[in-house]
Amino acid sequence: MAGRREGGAAAGGHERPGISASRRRMLDALFTAGRELSAAAVMFHTALAARQGLSATEEKALDLLDRHGPLTGRQLAEYSGLAPASVSNLVDRLEAKGFARRTPNPADGRSVLIETTPDRLAGLGPLFTDWVGELEDLTGKYTDAELRAITDFLTESARRQTNATARLTAGERALAEPLPPGQPVTVTRV
Repeated sequence: MAGRREGGAAAGGHERPGISASRRRMLDALFTAGRELSAAAVMFHTALAARQGLSATEEKALDLLDRHGPLTGRQLAEYSGLAPASVSNLVDRLEAKGFARRTPNPADGRSVLIETTPDRLAGLGPLFTDWVGELEDLTGKYTDAELRAITDFLTESARRQTNATARLTAGERALAEPLPPGQPVTVTRV
């Protein structure tokens, strides 16, 4: 893990020539806030998942299945950026815990779809109530235009982080094509 640095970029140590000092400070603050949000999100999802006997990765896989509907293993790997072998093991664990099941794929008899088990998934919803209320309160601070900019930034950040995850797991599989710029990576549950 990279340590804290004085000056320069807070993420990855990339210096960009020609950036004013005030913009550099703004970018440093943005990158630091992003790191803080990332840490808070990981801790929240870890605590939430543990209440249901899940890992944070298992809980986020359920989130992807909930948002995108039944998916093949390959599609779940593409949405998550995880290697297919990791996804197979992940789905095995979710099935064993009763949160997901494999069903025949009506579009392709050679493959299966992974879908959530609605009654088990329903148990996660109430755990988000407090956090969703906090987010709804926070949105009152921003204009519609500001919310569109925030949504655009978060959506593009999620797309790029998914691509970075795929690059990190490339040693486990052939590197998939990155998600194209127009590919929707919706952020409905934080």
